[in-house]
Amino acid sequence: MAESTDVDRRTAPAAPLVVDLDGTLLRTNILFECALAFLRRNPLGVFSILYWLMQGRARLKQELARRVLLDPKLLPLNEAFYTYLAGERARGRKTYLATAADGTMARAVAECYGPFDGVLASDGVINLKGRHKAEALARAFPNGFAYAGDSRADYPIWSLADEVIAVGGARFTGAASQRLGKSVMRFPTPAMLPALLECARPHQWAKNALVVAPAVLGGVATDPSRMLHVLVACAALCVVASSTYIINDLWDVSDDRRHWSKCRRPIASGRLPVAAAAGFVPFGLGLGFALGALVGPAVVAALLGYTVLTVAYSLSLKRVPLLDVLVLAGLFTLRLILGTVAASVPPSPWLLVFSMFLFGSLCFAKRYIEVERWRERGEGKVTSRGYETGDGPLLLALGIGTGIASTVTIVLYVIFDAFRHDLYGNADWLWAFPVILFLWFSRIWLAASRRQLDDDPVAFALNDAPSIMLGAALLGAFVLAWAGVLA
Repeated sequence: MAESTDVDRRTAPAAPLVVDLDGTLLRTNILFECALAFLRRNPLGVFSILYWLMQGRARLKQELARRVLLDPKLLPLNEAFYTYLAGERARGRKTYLATAADGTMARAVAECYGPFDGVLASDGVINLKGRHKAEALARAFPNGFAYAGDSRADYPIWSLADEVIAVGGARFTGAASQRLGKSVMRFPTPAMLPALLECARPHQWAKNALVVAPAVLGGVATDPSRMLHVLVACAALCVVASSTYIINDLWDVSDDRRHWSKCRRPIASGRLPVAAAAGFVPFGLGLGFALGALVGPAVVAALLGYTVLTVAYSLSLKRVPLLDVLVLAGLFTLRLILGTVAASVPPSPWLLVFSMFLFGSLCFAKRYIEVERWRERGEGKVTSRGYETGDGPLLLALGIGTGIASTVTIVLYVIFDAFRHDLYGNADWLWAFPVILFLWFSRIWLAASRRQLDDDPVAFALNDAPSIMLGAALLGAFVLAWAGVLA
């Protein structure tokens, strides 16, 4: 809801209302949206973008608008401000769209969210922003106008306007009021930090607990020096993983807006500006690799492998059926490899094979539920994936098969290796492992077949009471085996 300072809406001036597009009518930036869409179709197009940018931002916007057709209905609308705009139109006030976006995109948005009485936009020569926009509006409205904007670039325009409408945080709009010496109508927007933290998905850091597993299974969990290395490596992976989640959400923003649940993600919904999200990525990656370097070059190499594979997955591999599941299972296994090198313990082939099968089953469950939901919506293909809605039975079979394979791997480990391992005081307790794991992955697939499973099986397990109890039983069996309690 708008906040007003020294403005009485009953006596509001009838001057034309001029509205900015980026960050005001829409909760995004058209230039960044076009650039992302262009790069998604042609990643090497980054060189074309740099060439056009050298010729000026107006030329860049025009060239991108010629090659990219965004659907205005999918762009995040500033609902609070749009409600105000609709009310002004209902009162008979003339409204105009004035934006630094290229005219092609500006007119498409105006047609979608109009009717506007006119559109002023960049034309490939003049970038209609700041001083250029102020001069254009002064010529177009010599008798005065009201202006709604969102950034410091709008100060020259507000200095000429009869009415100032600021869309943004309270600190920014308060500064605008003091600097201009005018009353300001304010439309506060949510703070970006909570949206950035949500986009970083800290709840997914629970997966990174796998980094600790090799140290525990390798018998060095009581070594303070090694455990410090493991914890630092785990922290590094958390920061790097969060950065790659943001890359994924930037790359998939258009598909996420068509998804029943992903449309609420911070970037897709407009709560986190594209520019802010993109700006955090190099910072996060730099911090993560710096933490990894404190442990050693092997950890940096593992982090690099994780980053490359994750980015390749986000940009392309997620659209290759079956290979996408293999890559996701490999990313889970890379967490174990990272923990192995951080703890300086010998790698366990049993653990790595078990990881590939178990997490492969969970990833198949993720794809299965996604395919089935698209099928129920009457779609033929799954958006941004290489699957068709008829692939459900195959995914079901592969998922259950890999889950059984993970259980068999544990059985073989107990038979051929566990009793020769110095870690366990009484390895008989490990026979509980295959039983508990079979019950757990069966629970996951039962929930999937009943459509009770969320998009992320790991997130489901962390909030599912039976899964939590089975996890506690698994931990209890390990502790009893390690402590040598008689069965």
